[in-house]
Amino acid sequence: MSTPALVAAAAPAASDPRLIAAALIGIGLIVLLITKVKLHPFLSLTLGAVTVGAIAGMPLADTLDSYGKGVGATVASVGTLIALGAVLGRLLADSGGADQIVDTIVGRASTRALPWAMALVGALIGLPMFFEIGLVLLIPVILLVSRRSGLPLMRVGIPALAGLSVMHGLVPPHPGPLVAVAALKADLGITLGLGVLIAIPTVIIAGPLFSRYAARWVPVQAPELFVSRSEADAGHRVSDGPGTLSVEAATQTRRPSFGATLFTVLLPVVLMLGKALADIFLPKTDGTRVVLDFLGTPLVALMLAVLVAMVTLGRGAGLTREGIARSVEQSFPPIAGILLIVAAGGGFKQVMVDTGIGDIIAKAVAGNGASPLLLAWVVAVLIRLATGSATVATITASGILVPVAAHLSPTHTSLLVLAIGAGSLFFSHVNDAGFWLVKEYFKVDVVQNVKTWSVMETLISVVGIVLVLLLGLVL
Repeated sequence: MSTPALVAAAAPAASDPRLIAAALIGIGLIVLLITKVKLHPFLSLTLGAVTVGAIAGMPLADTLDSYGKGVGATVASVGTLIALGAVLGRLLADSGGADQIVDTIVGRASTRALPWAMALVGALIGLPMFFEIGLVLLIPVILLVSRRSGLPLMRVGIPALAGLSVMHGLVPPHPGPLVAVAALKADLGITLGLGVLIAIPTVIIAGPLFSRYAARWVPVQAPELFVSRSEADAGHRVSDGPGTLSVEAATQTRRPSFGATLFTVLLPVVLMLGKALADIFLPKTDGTRVVLDFLGTPLVALMLAVLVAMVTLGRGAGLTREGIARSVEQSFPPIAGILLIVAAGGGFKQVMVDTGIGDIIAKAVAGNGASPLLLAWVVAVLIRLATGSATVATITASGILVPVAAHLSPTHTSLLVLAIGAGSLFFSHVNDAGFWLVKEYFKVDVVQNVKTWSVMETLISVVGIVLVLLLGLVL
């Protein structure tokens, strides 16, 4: 598209009331299509973007150009990172590295310390993995540990799920935070550092501490249902769903060492944090900063982690070259839907920006003195409750708040990302696939799941936004 065309598209296409109506109708249509019609979020977001452009008075050609520009930019900035994260997660699963982390940490923990150890396991497993994949991997571990230790299921399960969920909502390289970082032009290193800072107390409160009450409210034991690598080694069936083991990996008897696995998992995080620290404390011309800026670029950091994982995890587990190649290949199909949703969300965001709707929201926020951080959380909460998808909530809220972020400092822009992430986790219920996954694996009824899983998600959201607001006051 030419530069004049871009300028024209970025100008408000209609009066303020019409633009506001376009935004409300577009978001409402997305919610309706996802929740009632059961249309895939990719199609729902695409139709919502076209609807917003049409009602706002943008020519159809300009609307499609804006949508395509948003899709392309999002895939370019986020899609490759999602793919690399999926490869790292799959290698962690197929090599037995995930089991090695679990066995090492849990094996050294006393019964009293076990809930805290499980929170750490959930956080470490969740750091490089998408939520659904991490959940499928964690559930068998939770059930096995609960039975072996004799602790109630919720005393073990809630801390692990809290660690996983907090990483998913607040810490890159998960799809939601990455999309928000890209959309709001936030600094990834600052966002990662603040995200980890907020994640630690959030996991503690919603995990080990809350699990005491969850175990009293729902005093159930672990059901006789799980599939883990150890069972696969013993000859049990291994399913082919996301996050489970490939056939060749299930036959491996060797695991990578705990140190090698932990090094591989934390490598991209350390590199990205190193870049953030270098940008703060070193001058731009410093040679060390130049190197750290390159290594800490998300694409480079994750690519290095994947290459290292092929050696430390793949070869460390005794996988052949063909086995490693198969693991890499099998990592892509489960994320196809995620990539489409994220791309469509980027297109919807761009249409919202180019119609001028976001500018109106930014002016409204500036005019009434509302906290941008609290507003971001409320918007994400409402979309989360309506659609059940944390990713859709993050994408949509980020698109709405793009103009707001333009007036914030780098630190507060990163806090805006985290406020959206916290809001996207609020009260998982019957329209959330994760709600049903946990319910079916734990073999509890709907009410019991609400009293445990749903309350835990709400705690994460509320504690998260409180900590974000507190940091916003001091930073």
